[in-house]
Amino acid sequence: MAKEDREATYREFKEVVNMTASALEKHLKGDDSRSVGQKKDGGEATGHQEGRRIVEILNAKKADLSDDDYDHMRKVVGYVHRHLKQGGPKDKDEVKDSPWRLSLMNWGHDPLK
Repeated sequence: MAKEDREATYREFKEVVNMTASALEKHLKGDDSRSVGQKKDGGEATGHQEGRRIVEILNAKKADLSDDDYDHMRKVVGYVHRHLKQGGPKDKDEVKDSPWRLSLMNWGHDPLK
């Protein structure tokens, strides 16, 4: 991957992932986190699994990130942008505990921030 592409991907990732690694880890440990998302065969939701990978990326040194990490970062950016465009509850009071927000948080983005 070209250096310019890596820089753009890194910048976009840091813009959409607005949760710290520790805040995301804490969220992923909660029941709310496990209650949302698409689950294969009743197992772990895709977003929950992705969240654990995002924590790894957030904890890594930029110089240690691989092409695979950058591919994953692009995936995260795409998901967050698509999910935000879908929109959440119209009533702001309903957003806090909504599946829409909890799903975004699994991907490292808290729309209330």
